[in-house]
Amino acid sequence: MIPVILSGGSGSRLWPLSRKQFPKQFLALTGEHTLFQQTLERLVFEGMDTPIVVCNKDHRFIVNEQLSNRKLETQRILMEPFGRNTAPAVALTAMMLINEGRDELMLVLPADHVLEDQKALQRALALATVAAENGEMVLFGVPATKPETGYGYIKSTNDSLLPEGVSRVSHFVEKPDVKRATEFVQSGGYFWNSGMFLFRASRFLEELKKHDPDIYDTCLLTLERSEQDADTVTIDEATFACCPDNSIDYSVMEKTQRACVVPLTAGWSDVGCWASLWEVNDKDINGNVTKGDVVIQDSKNCMIHGNGKLVSVIGLENIVVVETKDAMMIAHKDSVQGVKQMVNTLNEQGRTETQNHCEVYRPWGSYDSVDMGGRFQVKHISVKPGACLSLQMHHHRAEHWIVVSGTAEVTCDENVFLLCENQSTYIPIASVHRLRNPGKIPLEIIEVQSGSYLGEDDIERFEDIYGRSTPVERGVSVKTIAQ
Repeated sequence: MIPVILSGGSGSRLWPLSRKQFPKQFLALTGEHTLFQQTLERLVFEGMDTPIVVCNKDHRFIVNEQLSNRKLETQRILMEPFGRNTAPAVALTAMMLINEGRDELMLVLPADHVLEDQKALQRALALATVAAENGEMVLFGVPATKPETGYGYIKSTNDSLLPEGVSRVSHFVEKPDVKRATEFVQSGGYFWNSGMFLFRASRFLEELKKHDPDIYDTCLLTLERSEQDADTVTIDEATFACCPDNSIDYSVMEKTQRACVVPLTAGWSDVGCWASLWEVNDKDINGNVTKGDVVIQDSKNCMIHGNGKLVSVIGLENIVVVETKDAMMIAHKDSVQGVKQMVNTLNEQGRTETQNHCEVYRPWGSYDSVDMGGRFQVKHISVKPGACLSLQMHHHRAEHWIVVSGTAEVTCDENVFLLCENQSTYIPIASVHRLRNPGKIPLEIIEVQSGSYLGEDDIERFEDIYGRSTPVERGVSVKTIAQ
């Protein structure tokens, strides 16, 4: 059984904590480790193969960093240039396995869900395996115990041809209103759609080819044109752009006659909104969940998330408050499904707060925007030991670097020199430069930018060890400068 971890979501309903470039699966929302790390760690047991991860190419360095931090392994990482929903992601993985002669069971899991009971998960997997080995397409359904409007529902029916404990999918229901959800719970036989599946690779492809041939054909061509380097597959962008955007549910599960449900009673949550995150976290005697520097007075059933500033809450009930360095979101718990629409509105207005945090992660470390004015910007830059930024130049800004801690190796045009703590240097406009940390501890610097344009797209890269650029001819010897 091969786990296929889908890590392409943006988690917009958990804004402002979750951002497009650092979505919820990479956040530690329910413990010390991230949801992505927790997902992989719960799959380490006998009979389970090393997982395959499907992620956005913009997240590849975050994925590798989080794998390394927990000493987790993958057998392959498929990097999508952009999201096309779950059906193409699983199709590409299944086709890759078939090409390698590995027609194995695929356990498809989102990277951002919570499962509290490991033994219950393994029991459900054992039952699902029996069905999947008989050619069934298994969907793990969570028994609907309350009228939840944020989940899709599955109606099941008995089928004597299925193993005991497994039921046939009768039909799918989109996210209902409260009235319909209440009726579903009262009538019984309804499950929440967990988005978790088990099927054999060839079975999935057979059903996909029958019910959604456009995705099948496009993915076949996409994989043929994609590049593989060691354990990483880079999906061909031009071909993949032609692939329809559709989920496993719509493409296959709602159309096939082989869909069945295995009950999953393992404390599942998709942590899809702030209300569901409140539900899975520990609470005080008044039902409040807090994180950060938070002081609560006369308040009940609130979710308060601080991120540096003191957050004080007085006389509130069923309210969510989330504070980050550059944004604050306040909502009633009954209205948190509207956060996604708020993110859409902010995107339409061209706001950058939906894309990145103030602290932006890069393969070499991170930078944090401290202050900004009309013609200046101040950043705190942290470079990991042994890491270096690209050899680059800016057309519209100069930079001043001040070393706070560690040792910096600076390349500025033909000059290469070291800076130690409390030393500084100046990088003129149009100078070809590079910053490297040759030491054993993180390098921390303060960067002051000044100029007519300070956007992150004012960068021309000539050399980059992370494969983000191709050397550019501009009358300068990159080889000479790099040396």
